[in-house]
Amino acid sequence: MSSSSESVGLRNVLLLGMAQILVWGGSFFLLAVMADPIVKEMGWANQWVYGALSLGIFISGLLAPRIGQLISTHGGRPVLTASGLVCALGLVLMALSHSLPMFLLAWVVLGIAMAAGLYDPLFAALGQRYGIKARAAITGVTLVAGFCTTITWPVIALLIEHFGWRNACIVYASILAVAVWPLYANALPERAPAEKIPLNASARNAAATIDKRVYVLVATSFTIAAIITTAMSVQLIVLLQASGYGLAAAIGIGALLGPSQVASRLLETAIKNAHPVWTAVASAALTLLGLLVLVTTPAWATLAIVVFGAGNGLRAIVRGTLPLALVSAADYPKLMGKVARPALIGQAATPFFGGFLIDQFGAGAALWTLSALCLANVALTLMIWRRIRQP
Repeated sequence: MSSSSESVGLRNVLLLGMAQILVWGGSFFLLAVMADPIVKEMGWANQWVYGALSLGIFISGLLAPRIGQLISTHGGRPVLTASGLVCALGLVLMALSHSLPMFLLAWVVLGIAMAAGLYDPLFAALGQRYGIKARAAITGVTLVAGFCTTITWPVIALLIEHFGWRNACIVYASILAVAVWPLYANALPERAPAEKIPLNASARNAAATIDKRVYVLVATSFTIAAIITTAMSVQLIVLLQASGYGLAAAIGIGALLGPSQVASRLLETAIKNAHPVWTAVASAALTLLGLLVLVTTPAWATLAIVVFGAGNGLRAIVRGTLPLALVSAADYPKLMGKVARPALIGQAATPFFGGFLIDQFGAGAALWTLSALCLANVALTLMIWRRIRQP
Protein backbone atom coordinates (compact mmCIF):
# COMPACT_ATOMS: atom_id res chain seq x y z
CA MET A 1 0.00 0.00 0.00
CA SER A 2 1.39 3.39 -0.86
CA SER A 3 1.93 5.96 1.77
CA SER A 4 -0.60 8.25 0.12
CA SER A 5 -3.41 6.06 1.46
CA GLU A 6 -1.86 5.38 4.83
CA SER A 7 -2.01 7.16 8.14
CA VAL A 8 -0.06 6.55 11.33
CA GLY A 9 -2.90 5.29 13.53
CA LEU A 10 -3.61 5.81 17.22
CA ARG A 11 -1.76 2.68 18.36
CA ASN A 12 1.43 3.72 16.61
CA VAL A 13 1.16 7.29 17.89
CA LEU A 14 0.96 5.93 21.45
CA LEU A 15 3.97 3.65 20.91
CA LEU A 16 6.01 6.47 19.40
CA GLY A 17 5.04 8.77 22.27
CA MET A 18 6.16 6.13 24.78
CA ALA A 19 9.52 5.80 23.04
CA GLN A 20 9.95 9.57 23.11
CA ILE A 21 9.12 9.69 26.83
CA LEU A 22 11.83 7.11 27.56
CA VAL A 23 14.58 8.82 25.53
CA TRP A 24 13.73 12.38 26.65
CA GLY A 25 13.65 11.19 30.28
CA GLY A 26 17.01 9.47 29.95
CA SER A 27 18.78 12.41 28.33
CA PHE A 28 17.48 15.99 28.14
CA PHE A 29 15.42 15.93 31.36
CA LEU A 30 17.68 13.60 33.36
CA LEU A 31 19.80 16.10 35.31
CA ALA A 32 16.80 17.93 36.73
CA VAL A 33 16.50 14.99 39.13
CA MET A 34 19.99 13.51 39.07
CA ALA A 35 22.27 16.56 39.26
CA ASP A 36 21.96 17.09 43.02
CA PRO A 37 23.05 13.56 44.11
CA ILE A 38 25.89 13.67 41.59
CA VAL A 39 27.15 16.99 42.94
CA LYS A 40 26.91 15.73 46.52
CA GLU A 41 28.87 12.54 45.85
CA MET A 42 31.46 13.84 43.41
CA GLY A 43 31.94 17.38 44.74
CA TRP A 44 31.91 18.88 41.26
CA ALA A 45 30.61 22.41 40.77
CA ASN A 46 27.03 22.75 39.58
CA GLN A 47 28.11 24.51 36.42
CA TRP A 48 30.18 21.50 35.38
CA VAL A 49 27.33 19.07 35.94
CA TYR A 50 24.76 21.20 34.15
CA GLY A 51 27.40 22.17 31.61
CA ALA A 52 27.53 18.50 30.63
CA LEU A 53 23.93 18.82 29.46
CA SER A 54 24.90 21.89 27.42
CA LEU A 55 27.71 19.82 25.90
CA GLY A 56 25.26 17.07 24.99
CA ILE A 57 22.85 19.53 23.37
CA PHE A 58 25.76 21.11 21.47
CA ILE A 59 26.85 17.70 20.14
CA SER A 60 23.24 17.02 19.16
CA GLY A 61 23.14 20.29 17.22
CA LEU A 62 26.38 19.55 15.38
CA LEU A 63 25.08 16.14 14.31
CA ALA A 64 21.53 17.20 13.38
CA PRO A 65 22.16 17.82 9.64
CA ARG A 66 24.01 14.51 9.34
CA ILE A 67 21.13 12.69 11.04
CA GLY A 68 18.72 14.37 8.61
CA GLN A 69 20.80 13.12 5.68
CA LEU A 70 20.87 9.58 7.09
CA ILE A 71 17.09 9.57 7.47
CA SER A 72 16.69 10.96 3.95
CA THR A 73 18.88 8.17 2.57
CA HIS A 74 18.00 5.18 4.74
CA GLY A 75 14.72 6.12 6.40
CA GLY A 76 14.12 6.94 10.05
CA ARG A 77 13.53 3.47 11.43
CA PRO A 78 17.19 2.33 11.76
CA VAL A 79 18.26 5.68 13.21
CA LEU A 80 15.50 5.84 15.82
CA THR A 81 15.71 2.19 16.85
CA ALA A 82 19.43 2.68 17.51
CA SER A 83 18.84 5.79 19.64
CA GLY A 84 17.68 3.82 22.69
CA LEU A 85 20.84 1.68 22.65
CA VAL A 86 23.07 4.74 22.29
CA CYS A 87 21.25 6.49 25.14
CA ALA A 88 21.64 3.35 27.27
CA LEU A 89 25.38 3.33 26.56
CA GLY A 90 25.63 6.96 27.65
CA LEU A 91 23.88 6.20 30.93
CA VAL A 92 26.17 3.23 31.60
CA LEU A 93 29.20 5.45 31.01
CA MET A 94 27.72 8.01 33.38
CA ALA A 95 27.21 5.34 36.04
CA LEU A 96 30.88 4.38 35.70
CA SER A 97 32.10 7.98 35.84
CA HIS A 98 34.53 8.65 38.69
CA SER A 99 36.21 11.57 36.96
CA LEU A 100 34.87 14.65 35.26
CA PRO A 101 36.30 13.79 31.79
CA MET A 102 34.51 10.44 31.92
CA PHE A 103 31.28 12.19 32.92
CA LEU A 104 31.62 14.61 30.02
CA LEU A 105 32.32 11.72 27.65
CA ALA A 106 29.07 10.12 28.79
CA TRP A 107 27.24 13.29 27.79
CA VAL A 108 28.91 13.32 24.40
CA VAL A 109 27.35 9.89 23.85
CA LEU A 110 24.03 11.12 25.22
CA GLY A 111 24.28 14.03 22.78
CA ILE A 112 24.54 11.52 19.94
CA ALA A 113 21.46 9.77 21.33
CA MET A 114 19.53 13.05 21.47
CA ALA A 115 20.47 13.83 17.87
CA ALA A 116 19.17 10.43 16.77
CA GLY A 117 16.19 9.94 19.07
CA LEU A 118 14.27 13.08 20.04
CA TYR A 119 11.56 15.04 18.23
CA ASP A 120 13.45 16.24 15.16
CA PRO A 121 14.54 12.84 13.79
CA LEU A 122 11.13 11.31 14.58
CA PHE A 123 9.30 14.14 12.83
CA ALA A 124 11.67 13.79 9.88
CA ALA A 125 10.93 10.06 9.66
CA LEU A 126 7.16 10.58 9.90
CA GLY A 127 7.18 13.36 7.31
CA GLN A 128 9.26 11.32 4.91
CA ARG A 129 7.02 8.26 5.28
CA TYR A 130 3.55 9.83 5.39
CA GLY A 131 3.93 13.24 3.77
CA ILE A 132 1.43 15.86 4.83
CA LYS A 133 -0.60 13.21 6.70
CA ALA A 134 2.17 13.16 9.31
CA ARG A 135 0.82 16.39 10.81
CA ALA A 136 -1.80 14.59 12.93
CA ALA A 137 0.79 12.07 14.12
CA ILE A 138 3.28 14.80 15.05
CA THR A 139 0.62 16.54 17.12
CA GLY A 140 -0.38 13.26 18.76
CA VAL A 141 3.19 12.29 19.63
CA THR A 142 3.88 15.65 21.26
CA LEU A 143 0.65 15.29 23.21
CA VAL A 144 1.71 11.91 24.63
CA ALA A 145 5.33 12.92 25.17
CA GLY A 146 4.16 16.04 27.00
CA PHE A 147 3.75 13.80 30.05
CA CYS A 148 7.46 12.89 30.01
CA THR A 149 8.55 14.68 33.17
CA THR A 150 5.31 13.71 34.94
CA ILE A 151 6.24 10.04 34.43
CA THR A 152 10.04 9.89 34.35
CA TRP A 153 11.01 12.30 37.12
CA PRO A 154 9.17 10.39 39.89
CA VAL A 155 10.48 7.07 38.54
CA ILE A 156 14.09 8.27 38.42
CA ALA A 157 13.77 9.90 41.85
CA LEU A 158 12.45 6.61 43.27
CA LEU A 159 15.32 4.67 41.70
CA ILE A 160 17.85 7.13 43.16
CA GLU A 161 16.27 6.91 46.59
CA HIS A 162 16.41 3.11 46.69
CA PHE A 163 19.51 2.29 44.64
CA GLY A 164 21.63 5.46 44.37
CA TRP A 165 22.18 7.52 41.25
CA ARG A 166 24.71 5.16 39.66
CA ASN A 167 22.46 2.10 39.87
CA ALA A 168 19.52 4.27 38.79
CA CYS A 169 21.46 4.98 35.59
CA ILE A 170 22.02 1.26 35.04
CA VAL A 171 18.35 0.38 35.64
CA TYR A 172 17.12 3.13 33.32
CA ALA A 173 19.71 2.13 30.71
CA SER A 174 18.35 -1.43 30.84
CA ILE A 175 14.82 -0.14 30.24
CA LEU A 176 16.01 1.90 27.25
CA ALA A 177 17.96 -1.00 25.77
CA VAL A 178 15.02 -3.39 26.05
CA ALA A 179 12.06 -1.13 25.27
CA VAL A 180 12.96 1.58 22.76
CA TRP A 181 13.93 -0.46 19.72
CA PRO A 182 10.81 -2.69 19.70
CA LEU A 183 8.58 0.36 20.17
CA TYR A 184 10.03 2.01 17.09
CA ALA A 185 10.26 -1.26 15.15
CA ASN A 186 6.54 -1.89 15.69
CA ALA A 187 5.27 1.66 15.28
CA LEU A 188 7.46 3.01 12.48
CA PRO A 189 7.31 1.09 9.18
CA GLU A 190 10.07 0.98 6.65
CA ARG A 191 10.32 4.05 4.43
CA ALA A 192 8.17 4.07 1.32
CA PRO A 193 9.82 3.91 -2.10
CA ALA A 194 10.86 7.37 -3.17
CA GLU A 195 8.44 7.53 -6.08
CA LYS A 196 5.48 6.84 -3.78
CA ILE A 197 6.22 9.51 -1.19
CA PRO A 198 3.49 12.14 -1.49
CA LEU A 199 4.24 15.81 -1.81
CA ASN A 200 2.17 18.44 -0.11
CA ALA A 201 0.29 20.94 -2.24
CA SER A 202 2.86 23.73 -2.01
CA ALA A 203 5.72 21.41 -2.91
CA ARG A 204 3.95 20.24 -6.08
CA ASN A 205 3.89 23.81 -7.35
CA ALA A 206 7.33 24.86 -6.21
CA ALA A 207 10.95 23.84 -6.42
CA ALA A 208 12.04 20.80 -4.45
CA THR A 209 14.18 22.87 -2.13
CA ILE A 210 13.01 25.62 0.18
CA ASP A 211 13.44 29.28 -0.72
CA LYS A 212 16.61 30.48 0.99
CA ARG A 213 14.94 33.53 2.51
CA VAL A 214 12.18 31.39 3.97
CA TYR A 215 14.79 28.97 5.32
CA VAL A 216 16.66 31.79 7.08
CA LEU A 217 13.42 33.09 8.60
CA VAL A 218 12.35 29.63 9.79
CA ALA A 219 15.78 28.72 11.18
CA THR A 220 16.05 32.06 13.01
CA SER A 221 12.53 31.75 14.42
CA PHE A 222 13.16 28.19 15.61
CA THR A 223 16.45 29.25 17.23
CA ILE A 224 14.87 32.14 19.11
CA ALA A 225 12.00 29.92 20.27
CA ALA A 226 14.48 27.29 21.48
CA ILE A 227 16.43 29.90 23.45
CA ILE A 228 13.25 31.20 25.11
CA THR A 229 12.04 27.71 26.01
CA THR A 230 15.39 26.67 27.44
CA ALA A 231 15.81 29.86 29.45
CA MET A 232 12.38 29.50 31.01
CA SER A 233 12.86 25.78 31.68
CA VAL A 234 16.19 26.33 33.44
CA GLN A 235 15.56 29.68 35.18
CA LEU A 236 11.78 29.73 35.78
CA ILE A 237 11.92 29.07 39.54
CA VAL A 238 14.67 31.68 39.98
CA LEU A 239 12.69 34.22 37.96
CA LEU A 240 9.53 33.61 39.97
CA GLN A 241 11.40 33.92 43.25
CA ALA A 242 12.90 37.20 42.05
CA SER A 243 9.34 38.36 41.33
CA GLY A 244 8.49 37.97 45.01
CA TYR A 245 7.33 34.37 45.35
CA GLY A 246 8.64 31.90 47.90
CA LEU A 247 10.20 28.63 46.79
CA ALA A 248 7.08 26.52 47.38
CA ALA A 249 4.84 29.00 45.56
CA ALA A 250 7.32 29.29 42.67
CA ILE A 251 7.44 25.50 42.28
CA GLY A 252 3.64 25.33 42.40
CA ILE A 253 3.24 27.98 39.71
CA GLY A 254 5.99 26.45 37.61
CA ALA A 255 4.21 23.08 37.75
CA LEU A 256 1.41 24.61 35.64
CA LEU A 257 3.76 24.79 32.67
CA GLY A 258 3.39 21.11 31.73
CA PRO A 259 -0.44 20.88 31.84
CA SER A 260 -0.69 24.13 29.86
CA GLN A 261 1.56 22.74 27.15
CA VAL A 262 -0.45 19.52 26.92
CA ALA A 263 -3.77 21.43 26.85
CA SER A 264 -2.67 23.59 23.91
CA ARG A 265 -1.49 20.52 21.99
CA LEU A 266 -4.82 18.85 22.63
CA LEU A 267 -6.60 21.92 21.26
CA GLU A 268 -4.40 21.87 18.15
CA THR A 269 -5.57 18.34 17.32
CA ALA A 270 -8.97 19.84 16.51
CA ILE A 271 -7.42 22.17 13.92
CA LYS A 272 -6.81 20.04 10.86
CA ASN A 273 -7.05 22.40 7.90
CA ALA A 274 -5.28 25.57 9.05
CA HIS A 275 -1.79 26.15 7.68
CA PRO A 276 0.92 25.43 10.29
CA VAL A 277 2.18 29.00 9.99
CA TRP A 278 -0.89 30.08 11.96
CA THR A 279 0.11 27.69 14.74
CA ALA A 280 3.54 29.32 14.64
CA VAL A 281 2.01 32.79 14.92
CA ALA A 282 -0.21 31.69 17.82
CA SER A 283 2.74 30.08 19.60
CA ALA A 284 4.91 33.19 19.31
CA ALA A 285 2.07 35.53 20.34
CA LEU A 286 1.09 33.48 23.40
CA THR A 287 4.67 33.21 24.67
CA LEU A 288 5.07 36.97 24.24
CA LEU A 289 1.82 37.68 26.07
CA GLY A 290 2.72 35.35 28.93
CA LEU A 291 6.13 36.94 29.45
CA LEU A 292 4.76 40.48 29.25
CA VAL A 293 2.18 39.66 31.93
CA LEU A 294 4.89 38.14 34.12
CA VAL A 295 7.29 41.07 33.80
CA THR A 296 4.68 43.84 34.13
CA THR A 297 2.26 42.25 36.63
CA PRO A 298 4.07 39.66 38.79
CA ALA A 299 0.91 39.16 40.89
CA TRP A 300 -0.63 37.50 37.84
CA ALA A 301 2.20 34.99 37.51
CA THR A 302 -0.18 32.02 37.47
CA LEU A 303 -2.02 33.39 34.42
CA ALA A 304 1.29 34.34 32.82
CA ILE A 305 2.70 30.81 33.10
CA VAL A 306 -0.52 29.23 31.80
CA VAL A 307 -0.49 31.51 28.73
CA PHE A 308 3.25 31.06 28.18
CA GLY A 309 2.91 27.29 28.58
CA ALA A 310 0.14 27.17 25.98
CA GLY A 311 2.36 28.96 23.47
CA ASN A 312 5.36 26.83 24.34
CA GLY A 313 3.31 23.66 23.93
CA LEU A 314 2.45 24.64 20.37
CA ARG A 315 6.13 25.23 19.57
CA ALA A 316 6.92 21.51 19.58
CA ILE A 317 4.20 20.97 16.98
CA VAL A 318 5.43 23.88 14.85
CA ARG A 319 8.92 22.34 14.77
CA GLY A 320 7.53 19.39 12.86
CA THR A 321 4.58 20.73 10.90
CA LEU A 322 5.82 24.05 9.50
CA PRO A 323 8.83 22.60 7.61
CA LEU A 324 6.54 19.79 6.38
CA ALA A 325 4.32 22.38 4.71
CA LEU A 326 7.26 24.05 2.95
CA VAL A 327 9.04 21.22 1.13
CA SER A 328 8.40 17.78 -0.31
CA ALA A 329 8.34 14.73 1.93
CA ALA A 330 11.59 13.58 0.31
CA ASP A 331 13.37 16.84 1.21
CA TYR A 332 11.80 17.13 4.65
CA PRO A 333 14.40 15.11 6.67
CA LYS A 334 17.26 17.23 5.31
CA LEU A 335 15.44 20.46 6.13
CA MET A 336 14.67 19.24 9.65
CA GLY A 337 18.35 18.51 10.24
CA LYS A 338 19.42 21.90 8.92
CA VAL A 339 17.00 23.98 10.99
CA ALA A 340 17.68 21.87 14.09
CA ARG A 341 21.40 22.70 14.23
CA PRO A 342 21.24 26.44 15.06
CA ALA A 343 18.30 25.88 17.42
CA LEU A 344 20.14 23.21 19.40
CA ILE A 345 23.36 25.22 19.53
CA GLY A 346 21.31 28.17 20.81
CA GLN A 347 19.81 25.89 23.45
CA ALA A 348 23.26 24.72 24.51
CA ALA A 349 24.50 28.28 25.07
CA THR A 350 21.35 29.53 26.83
CA PRO A 351 21.96 28.27 30.40
CA PHE A 352 25.35 30.01 30.55
CA PHE A 353 24.26 33.33 29.05
CA GLY A 354 20.94 33.29 30.91
CA GLY A 355 22.71 32.80 34.21
CA PHE A 356 25.18 35.56 33.37
CA LEU A 357 22.34 37.96 32.51
CA ILE A 358 20.56 37.28 35.80
CA ASP A 359 23.76 37.55 37.85
CA GLN A 360 24.87 40.81 36.26
CA PHE A 361 21.61 42.66 35.59
CA GLY A 362 18.91 40.87 37.58
CA ALA A 363 15.82 38.80 36.82
CA GLY A 364 13.90 41.80 35.50
CA ALA A 365 16.46 42.39 32.76
CA ALA A 366 16.36 38.70 31.86
CA LEU A 367 12.56 38.76 31.54
CA TRP A 368 12.61 41.92 29.41
CA THR A 369 15.27 40.36 27.18
CA LEU A 370 13.16 37.23 26.72
CA SER A 371 10.13 39.41 25.99
CA ALA A 372 12.10 41.27 23.31
CA LEU A 373 13.08 37.93 21.77
CA CYS A 374 9.42 36.88 21.81
CA LEU A 375 8.46 40.09 20.04
CA ALA A 376 11.12 39.45 17.42
CA ASN A 377 9.77 35.95 16.95
CA VAL A 378 6.25 37.26 16.37
CA ALA A 379 7.65 39.52 13.66
CA LEU A 380 9.57 36.61 12.11
CA THR A 381 6.51 34.35 11.97
CA LEU A 382 4.51 37.10 10.28
CA MET A 383 7.34 37.53 7.77
CA ILE A 384 7.26 33.77 7.11
CA TRP A 385 3.51 34.02 6.51
CA ARG A 386 4.02 36.86 4.02
CA ARG A 387 6.76 34.98 2.18
CA ILE A 388 4.96 31.66 1.79
CA ARG A 389 1.69 33.24 0.60
CA GLN A 390 3.52 34.85 -2.32
CA PRO A 391 3.57 32.86 -5.60
